[in-house]
Amino acid sequence: MSPRLKALSVHLLTATGAVWSMLALLAAGKGDWPEMFFWLVIALIVDGIDGPLARRYDVTRYWPTYDGVLMDLIIDYLTYVFIPAYALFMSGLLPGWTGWIAIIAITYGSVLYFVDTRMKTKDNSFAGFPACWNMLVLVLFALKPNFWIILIVVVALTYTMFTNIKFIHPVRTVRWRAISLPMTAAWVVFAVWAVLDDFHPDSIARWGLLVTSLWLTFAGLAQQLTERRA
Repeated sequence: MSPRLKALSVHLLTATGAVWSMLALLAAGKGDWPEMFFWLVIALIVDGIDGPLARRYDVTRYWPTYDGVLMDLIIDYLTYVFIPAYALFMSGLLPGWTGWIAIIAITYGSVLYFVDTRMKTKDNSFAGFPACWNMLVLVLFALKPNFWIILIVVVALTYTMFTNIKFIHPVRTVRWRAISLPMTAAWVVFAVWAVLDDFHPDSIARWGLLVTSLWLTFAGLAQQLTERRA
């Protein structure tokens, strides 16, 4: 296969995210949350592999007429932000006014974050929570904590979007990647497990999601604190 066709294939792979997001939205409209999250996890997997492929096959050189970064941002906003926010609001996990605060914080904060040119750090991590609401909301569906906890977590993570608090990129952040990559893979496995179990409260997957999510959330801050001490 020629370099141009390889580059085009990566773009076409990225574009499938639009299809997965539509399937997730249709499932959300029916209130079928496990099916919705299944498609969102598929979109997350595609998003995790298309970046390395894009860099490997140099898509900006061999197929520059498609803006892969713009395409990725459009799809990410749908699958990372918009659909998960809708699910959180409609699920009943946040009653009354708390649901409104959450979806406004998520959608408004995330769109500002996506256009912030300072969102990436020098080590390819993120400055502020990288709007991975799809991952957070899936964990909330699995754990079903008190609504006050959900609201505090949502508001706190939205606040970090406008700070320099570091969050790792599980693939591109080199430091501790030997731990971060397996943790990310385990998160995906536990996510699929929880979805297939229909978020059963006795499923072991929910605790696996909690442990892996804590690592992905706080590893960047731990790196930041140890870097300052060094």
